[in-house]
Amino acid sequence: MSAPLNLQLPPGGVLVGLGADLIEVARIKGVLERHGERFLDRILTDEEKKYCSSMGAPHKHIAARFAAKEAISKCFTTGIGAEFGWKSASVYHGTRHEPLVRLDAQGQALLAHVGATHVLLTLSHTETHAMAVAALVRG
Repeated sequence: MSAPLNLQLPPGGVLVGLGADLIEVARIKGVLERHGERFLDRILTDEEKKYCSSMGAPHKHIAARFAAKEAISKCFTTGIGAEFGWKSASVYHGTRHEPLVRLDAQGQALLAHVGATHVLLTLSHTETHAMAVAALVRG
C-alpha cells in the first residue's frame, strides 16, 4: 500500500460568490496580434506577462488569465470596470502549480465589502478555448 498523499487543499468555508468565463483563444490571439504590448499592459500584471511570455503558446495562457479576471469580476457582480479593474487580480501559481489569486488594494477592499476572505480559482485551456471558474469564500 502506498503512503497517503500529503495534499493541502484550500480552506473551506461559506460560498459568497461564484463566477465563470469561457473565451475563444483565437479572439485573444487576434487582439494580441493587432495591439501587442498595449493590450498586455492593459490587462495583465507584470507577474502575469512574465509567466505567459515564458510559455510555448503565450496566447493560450493570456486567454486563461483574461477568463480568470472576468470570472472573478462576476463573483463580485461588478464586471470589469471602475470597481474592479483588469489588474485588480493577478494569477500566479502555488507549489503544485495550482492557480492562485493575488488581489490589489481595490480587489481586497471588494473582498472585505462582500464578506469573503479568499478567492478560489481553476483554469483550463485547449487549442480553441480557455475557461475559468472562480469562487469567493468566507471562512
